[in-house]
Amino acid sequence: MINWKDILITPEISVISTMRIIDQSALQFAVVVDKDSHLLGTVTDGDIRRGILKGLPLESPIQEVMNRSPVYERVGKKDFYYKEIMRKRQLRQLPIVSNTNQIQRILFAEDINQLLQKENVIVLMVGGLGTRLRPLTDDIPKPMLKVGDKPILETIIESFKNFGFKNFILSVNYKKEIIKDYFQNGRHLGVNIEYIEEDKRLGTAGALSLLDEWPKAPFFVMNGDLLTKINYEQLLDFHYETKAAATICVREYEYQIPYGVIETENHRLRSIVEKPVHKNFVNAGIYVLDPEVLRYIPQNEFFDMPDLLKMMIELQRGVSAFPLREYWLDIGRVDDYEKAIGDFRGVFV
Repeated sequence: MINWKDILITPEISVISTMRIIDQSALQFAVVVDKDSHLLGTVTDGDIRRGILKGLPLESPIQEVMNRSPVYERVGKKDFYYKEIMRKRQLRQLPIVSNTNQIQRILFAEDINQLLQKENVIVLMVGGLGTRLRPLTDDIPKPMLKVGDKPILETIIESFKNFGFKNFILSVNYKKEIIKDYFQNGRHLGVNIEYIEEDKRLGTAGALSLLDEWPKAPFFVMNGDLLTKINYEQLLDFHYETKAAATICVREYEYQIPYGVIETENHRLRSIVEKPVHKNFVNAGIYVLDPEVLRYIPQNEFFDMPDLLKMMIELQRGVSAFPLREYWLDIGRVDDYEKAIGDFRGVFV
C-alpha cells in the first residue's frame, strides 16, 4: 500500500524539490496542504513540465503551478463510490477530505482494488436450457448470448468484480463445455472461478447440495440470465443488518386489468373501477444466504429457492426482502433479449 503522507507538500516548497518527491514516490503526483493539512491543491508531473515550458525557474514555489481546483471527495462514503468516481473521471488518485477540507487519506488506483476485495462467494446458476429463447439457444447456453460485445454471464461477473467480489462458482449443465471453455478458471478476468456440474435439473437451491465445501460467510446465489445495476455491497450490508438467514431481492411489478372491476354487495353494485393498476413485489432471482441454510437442502434432489425460503419461514428463521430500485432485466424471452441489447450501452457502458 502507498503511504499517502509521503506526497504531502506545502505551497512554499520549490518546484525542483517537488520533482524529487514525485520521482521518489513514482506516483507522478503530490498534494499541496497548509500547516493544518487543509487541501490547497494538487500537482502532477505534467503541471510541472508545463510550468517549465513557460520559463518558470525551478526554485519557484510549487504554488505557482499547482491545480487550485482539484477533484476530491468527502469522507463517509463507501470505497466503491470513490472507485466509481475515479473510473468515470479516469483518475489515478483521489484525495479524501473532512468537512473542513483536511486531508484524511488519498486513494490510489493501484490500491483501491485491494481495499475492495471481499471473500464472499457468488454462486451463479447457468445450467438452464433457455427454452423460451429458442432458436437462439439451440447451439449456445443462454448465459453465453452476447449483449453488447460480451456474454451476459461475463457482464454479471464483471458487475460483482466491480464491488470487490472475486470468488465464483458456476453451476453448469446444458452445453457446459461452452461456458467452461470460455471462462476457465477466471484468471483472465481477474477472478477465481470453480464449477459444479448438474447431471439432472436440481433447481436453484438443489444445485447448492453439490458444493464440495460450504462457504465460510454469507454468499450470493443468482440466476445467470439477469442484467442489473444492483449495488451488491448494499445488498450484503442489508443482509447483515437485518440478521437474516436468507435475503431475497424483490422487484415491484405493475399489471393492469384491462376491464372495469366490479365491487358488489349481494345484488347491488357498489363501485366500478376502470382498468385498475395493481402493484406487487416479485422475485428478482438474486439471494444472499447464510452458510447454515445449506443443511436444509436435500441432497441431489430438485429443490427450488422458493421451496427453501418457505422452509426458512416455517422454521421461523429470518428471511428478509431487499427491494431493487436499480436497473433489472430478466432475459427470459426473445423480446427481453432484444431490450437488453438496446439498453446495454446506456446502462452498462
